[in-house]
Amino acid sequence: MSLRLTARGLSLGHPGHPVIEGLDLDVAPGELLTVLGASGCGKSTLLRALAGLLPPTGGELLADGEPLRGPSAERALVFQEDGLLPWRTARRNVELPLAIAGSPRSERRAPALGWLERVGLAGHGDRLPRQLSGGQRQRVQLARALAGSPKALLMDEPFGALDAQNRQAMQQLLLTVREKEGCTVVFVTHDVDEALLLGDRVAVLGEGRLLALHEVPRPDAARPELRDHLLASLS
Repeated sequence: MSLRLTARGLSLGHPGHPVIEGLDLDVAPGELLTVLGASGCGKSTLLRALAGLLPPTGGELLADGEPLRGPSAERALVFQEDGLLPWRTARRNVELPLAIAGSPRSERRAPALGWLERVGLAGHGDRLPRQLSGGQRQRVQLARALAGSPKALLMDEPFGALDAQNRQAMQQLLLTVREKEGCTVVFVTHDVDEALLLGDRVAVLGEGRLLALHEVPRPDAARPELRDHLLASLS
């Protein structure tokens, strides 16, 4: 399952002091859109609005053509900080969206363990977050987000704090999971190479507006020119 996300003339921020103004953007169902831009350009603000945590000050924000009003289980937010509950084991953290959805306790364990196995953490279900590495905690966060069967994943620089090896592993894991699940992904980053590796398209934000929207070339050999263009747009 996947979700279409649409912004029409979207403004975000405070009246008279917009962070984003007049944004038009359409994210197709099942697309992985990377959002690129310098710090303070409104990337995270846009993601919070898509999650339903920040109401528009102008324009429209739609999910499958309907006005987006407030948070919903169909849109899961993944942060740079893992946000795990430190008193809950990895398995019980993954069970959280199932509990919120009203799933009986007896029916949560198996799917939670299944998701931990899918993200490479079989056998880690009884560990507390403090007993896990940074990369492992991010895997738990991804498993928790996916356990609720969302139609869209909204990811705010989720791999930015990881070392190079763990970051590469998580990028490949995201691509694998996304291919199998088919959900829509909006992935915020400030890293051009990450944006090109993951995205079907790259949206470039700057000065509170959409500066450019690029299809990511396939095959990979066709990317260097776009990479140079994106780097220049961020300088």
